[in-house]
This record gives sequence, C-alpha cells and structure tokens, in this order.
Amino acid sequence: MSKCLVSVDWDYFIYTKEEYWGSYIENKRSLVDLWYKRYLMEKSKGRDIKEFYRLSPDWKTFWDNIKKRFSFAEDVSAFVSDSHALSYDIAKEYGCRTVCLFDSHADLGYGGLSSLCFEVNCSNWLGMLLGDRQIEEAYIFYSPYTAEKPEDFRQINGMFNIKYCSIDDFGNNFTVSDVHVCRSGAWTPPWYDEKFAEFTDAMGFTYKTVDCPARDWEPENLDYSQQINYLLA
Repeated sequence: MSKCLVSVDWDYFIYTKEEYWGSYIENKRSLVDLWYKRYLMEKSKGRDIKEFYRLSPDWKTFWDNIKKRFSFAEDVSAFVSDSHALSYDIAKEYGCRTVCLFDSHADLGYGGLSSLCFEVNCSNWLGMLLGDRQIEEAYIFYSPYTAEKPEDFRQINGMFNIKYCSIDDFGNNFTVSDVHVCRSGAWTPPWYDEKFAEFTDAMGFTYKTVDCPARDWEPENLDYSQQINYLLA
C-alpha cells in the first residue's frame, strides 16, 4: 500500500467573513502586522475584529474522527509549520504517493495549469506534487466554510487523479505514514493560536515544528507609535 500524507490546514476550522478573504504573501507583515492593522481599522469603526471570525468546535473531535477512518503507521512522522508549502517537501522526502488534504483551499494553484510553472508556495503545493509526478492521487476534504468549488479547478481536475470527498462518507482506509498540520497565519487570527497549539498536541504524535513562530497578540498594550507603524503596514 502506498504511503499517505494527511495534511491539515488550521483554517479548515475557521469561518471568515468575505471582506477578509484574500491572497497574501507569507511573511512577518501578513503573519503579525496586518492583524494589528485590521484590528485598529475595525476599532476605528467601532467594531471588534473578532466578530469577523468564528472557530468551529469540530477541532476538538477532529483527531478522534480521523482515527476512526484512517489507519496510522506505528512510526508516523508528524510536522507542524506555519506554511502549508512544507507539505510538498514532506511528501517528496518521505515518498508519499497519496495526499489527503483538509483545508478551506484546494492548494492546486490558482490560474489553471500555468500556476504550476511557478515555484512551490502555499497556494500551489498540491498541484505541484501532482504536476511533478511526486504523488499519484489527492483527496480533498473541503472545510464547511470554504468559498471554493471543485469546478473552480476544472482544468487541473481533468489532468490528474483528484477526488473531492466528505469525511462522513469516506470509505477508503488509508494507512497514514506522515502528518502535517499548518497554521496558515496569514489567514488565521493570532487570538486562536493557543487553540492551535492544543489541536496539534491532540493529534497524539510526537511532532517536529518547522518555521512556526509564536505570535504575540496584545492589542490593548499598543502605544501610539506602534499603532501608527501597524496602520502603515
């Protein structure tokens, strides 16, 4: 049986209002600065930015549900990072031929097959694995909060073995050899980071953390100079 990577994006559990959808470069500005900027801008309008996000309680039962439907190898390799692009390296290095993705985004690349001509990034890593023939098949489990549809990727779907699934009716019993959990901090708010840490610990595997910096979230302690700097971010 081929090796399987289960890759989970923390944004799978987070509802976001449409005004905060978007495409971002993964760097300190998007991980931290822009969150403070959004906070300050909403505060100036008399609104609390937290009202624009909601964390599903399903994160608490996710691992129990997954372990009912998947078999896990005794020597599972597990990783935690901020960027989902790390999944490309994990699948390639560990010889995974199947990827099961839990995410609000398909990460197949946005813009058709031409998006697979760029370097690997958080938005195309799964498409790149398929395009580079590093994996044979991908199973995508969309978040209930996704704004995407499978037909958005009609061209790529027609080229590769991609299936869109619901965990409730998923019948394949894969043996999972590798697990990756990413925070995607450009899209997931820092006030949920403590819950993210609880979620990663709950998977029950010893994991290696790769480039997932802690984010301080203390907006009430910002001085005037810091507020100006963040508003200019």
